[in-house]
Amino acid sequence: MLLFLDVDGPLIPFGAADRAYPVYDGPPVSADDHPLLTRVDPALGRRLTALGCELVWATTWMDEANAVLAPWLGLPALPVVRWPDQDEPPDLLHWKTRPLVDWAAGRPFLWVDDEITEADRAWTAVHHPGPALLHRVDHRYGLTEADFRILADWAARA
Repeated sequence: MLLFLDVDGPLIPFGAADRAYPVYDGPPVSADDHPLLTRVDPALGRRLTALGCELVWATTWMDEANAVLAPWLGLPALPVVRWPDQDEPPDLLHWKTRPLVDWAAGRPFLWVDDEITEADRAWTAVHHPGPALLHRVDHRYGLTEADFRILADWAARA
């Protein structure tokens, strides 16, 4: 089973009204290049691995996710979805939806992102023959205990 993972929002929370984010000893990169990285909980890598899925970066960070985030999270280099050049999809469909369904090629998958909508879920239900959970994470808080429960429960059933 695949787990497509976005970075901004799920791993790096932003936009909370109280701005009370935990701060972790950041990864060894310049804060000028990535000023929000100290918000990434290094324990997320272990928690994601424990889901038992094949982790795949599904982010505009592309290879930078492996260079910057994977070591901080204790993850090996992960496969990276290469986004095709494309126009905005019609009907409110997220631009990642079609490429992720293509990448999955019928295999069960979880997609963790902060921009998933009902349009993406509906399109995937029609065009993907395998099980899929498109899980929207609240960008203000990133992945939470409640999110991990949902992901683990779904992965166990699928």
